Amino acid sequence: MSQSRPETPKGVIAYLTVADGKAAIAFYKQAFGATEIYSQMADDGKRYMHAQLRINDGLLMLSDDFPEYNGGKPGTPDPNTPRGIALHIEVDNCDATVGSAAQAGATVTMPPADMFWGDRYARLKDPFGHVWSVASPLKK
Repeated sequence: MSQSRPETPKGVIAYLTVADGKAAIAFYKQAFGATEIYSQMADDGKRYMHAQLRINDGLLMLSDDFPEYNGGKPGTPDPNTPRGIALHIEVDNCDATVGSAAQAGATVTMPPADMFWGDRYARLKDPFGHVWSVASPLKK
């Protein structure tokens, strides 16, 4: 899907580096209902230079890893190293979203549970090493 790049909203937007952009886009579509709104392949025709996905009302950007622009080092997360960041997604049904993500290949690290702050909440790691928290408000 290559066309002129859409205007990017102002604010903080997550930009992920992944080992396989094509697989990542497919995962985010299946797991979170993402819509691909823009993508551009690198000159090698194999890697995504840039992609924009819409998940709910949010924007997620990603690209394949380009070690050649990073001093020869990979830019993807090391799955064995703890991180100080998680991507958070608000959804209508936490359990259903976590189920879709698990079916798409995510590892559930904290199953959905009712939390004291008023959310149904869970955590997972996607197949590309990124940590996600998933929440939906508890029904009152």
